[in-house]
Amino acid sequence: MEQNGKKLPRLQELAHRERATEKKARESWHMFTIMAEFIEATEHLSELRPAVSVFGSARTRPEDPYYLKGVEIARRLSDAGLAVISGGGPGIMEAANKGAFEGKSLSVGLNIELPREQTSNIWQDVSISFRHFFARKVAFVKYADAYVVLPGGFGTLDEMTEVLTLIQTGKTRRIPVILVGTAFWGGLLDWFRNTLAKDGMISPEDLDIVQLIDEPTNIVDAIFAFYEEREFEPSDEERQKTLYL
Repeated sequence: MEQNGKKLPRLQELAHRERATEKKARESWHMFTIMAEFIEATEHLSELRPAVSVFGSARTRPEDPYYLKGVEIARRLSDAGLAVISGGGPGIMEAANKGAFEGKSLSVGLNIELPREQTSNIWQDVSISFRHFFARKVAFVKYADAYVVLPGGFGTLDEMTEVLTLIQTGKTRRIPVILVGTAFWGGLLDWFRNTLAKDGMISPEDLDIVQLIDEPTNIVDAIFAFYEEREFEPSDEERQKTLYL
């Protein structure tokens, strides 16, 4: 069809443009939900320090030795005055929250909405829900003074390598990163050393970021030893770095 010598847009083209406009509008408004998650995390966690983020598998059962060790580690951290941050779900996350909840300091859960596995545990003094993994990951790093990583799967590996990368590249301050479970993590650390470092994919000194410690008491001691000559509170320069995570 033509009108005044000009072709009228086809109805299909008009519908396509309308859908594209609606999609842009939805994506634009979606940015506000992301901002809201960062704001909520800041309001709840900015005064939390000192704190330790604890990671591990959501599939670990309460009778598992690593679950029981997670409870003990978190309880010792909590009684030593360190808040404990976990993913807020079952397994090792529950163990960490349970131990902290039974101790003297706050138990914090950064929960994520997932189609399976993730259900919030009941051992949380502070509970925050996220829909976006990246906003949640920023909170884990930004408000932690140490990382304690128990055995876990892809999610645990993701969190561990994320913080190693941020420390290695100077995008965040150096904090203790402690792996728990020599039998579980030993092979991975050997691969770091004999393949990544040997082939020049990482520097030998990058391996110093990680400590492998099994005893709960030694984990607490290692964290406090790291901070003997500095404050738990980040310096102004370090705080500035976290603005760009």
